[in-house]
Amino acid sequence: MSLEIDPRELIIPKNYGVEGQPHDLWSRLRERSKLYHCASGELEDFWAITRHADIMDISGKPEIFSNTRGPTLLNPEQHEALVVNRDRGAFGMMKTIIEMDPPEHRDFRRVASGFFTPRSIHRLDEIVEQSAREQVDKLGEEGEGDFVELIAQRHPLRVLATILGIDRDDEEKVLELTQQLFAADDPDLQREGEDRKAAIAEVGLEFFQLFNRIVEDRRANPRDDLASMLANAKMEDGQPLGPVETFGYYLIVFTAGHDTTRNAISGGYKAFLDNPDQFELLQRNPDLTKKAVEEVVRWSSPVNYMRRTLLRDAEIQGQKIREGEHLVMFYASANRDSDVFERPFEFDITRHPNRHLGFGTGEHFCLGAHVARLSSRALFHELATRVEEMEPAGDPSHIESSFVCGLKTLPFRYKIRPAA
Repeated sequence: MSLEIDPRELIIPKNYGVEGQPHDLWSRLRERSKLYHCASGELEDFWAITRHADIMDISGKPEIFSNTRGPTLLNPEQHEALVVNRDRGAFGMMKTIIEMDPPEHRDFRRVASGFFTPRSIHRLDEIVEQSAREQVDKLGEEGEGDFVELIAQRHPLRVLATILGIDRDDEEKVLELTQQLFAADDPDLQREGEDRKAAIAEVGLEFFQLFNRIVEDRRANPRDDLASMLANAKMEDGQPLGPVETFGYYLIVFTAGHDTTRNAISGGYKAFLDNPDQFELLQRNPDLTKKAVEEVVRWSSPVNYMRRTLLRDAEIQGQKIREGEHLVMFYASANRDSDVFERPFEFDITRHPNRHLGFGTGEHFCLGAHVARLSSRALFHELATRVEEMEPAGDPSHIESSFVCGLKTLPFRYKIRPAA
């Protein structure tokens, strides 16, 4: 029996703002166990990839499934703003590592990969622990508020600002720009402007001005941080990283690192509010924090999808796909695949193994995954050891975004004990 769906439910940002991620629809697609061709008329046509095994297979073949057309599907206005209009300053010309294929991708990844190894990031232990403590301290002994505003976006902001040399005075501005970039379709968060093209260009220019100031400072006064590593980076041939490429690195490290971690933290905290037994388990066993964070990432799957474009004809599950066609790999769907996860719709912080794809896989496995894990562990450990009471204080709301997904607001009520 054929399956008829409305492809707009899979990809149109406004739908995500109302319902969040469409897990019921993905479940139906996985059960069908074949690719589904989507033509919404609002975005580029694509084949929906919803199964864990298919995403693993596609991600391991960058010679066929390319990133160079960019990670997201575009509507005509976005296409003009981000692709055609390459002459609008550094933001228009910029290409980040998520828009590269090997060998270019590997060369650019090496520029900063040394900073993000598990051994190297332990230099951040004190930074993430101090930030987590500061954010929870700010709550006071009891009260209510928006967890996204007070905690989830503040903690990764402080950590990333520290390693990228962003002054505390600039943190609010960078937070605003980040929201305007990744939530460009959300009327509550997007930049106002004459049109979307002009607004995106303005956001890019302000990012460039801020990061360029940091680059110039770190070249004159290098320190032991990621900002200095990027400002003084050289490629394999010994040539310095160009200004546009340097800007692209700063931009992708901060914006991707911040929004994904924020959305994982807020999604994870909502899961604990909905499953208080799991939070009580974490409070009794703080050593479970490492497994808990992996389950939080699986459960929330902030990076909802990535687009790939075929470089030549291929076949997936017996379906022929033609050169130039697009695939959309829905990681959030794969992270509920019952072929891989037992009880996939249960939030279980003891889950093992947990082969989630929340950080991607293959060539484009998230460069900052270890930093995201480290900072998330610090925060959830701080909450587990200090929260006395917590409960929802209203209905949450979702960001109008189908690419990086998450909660816009999460009202909560709490009682907190002082730090030990």
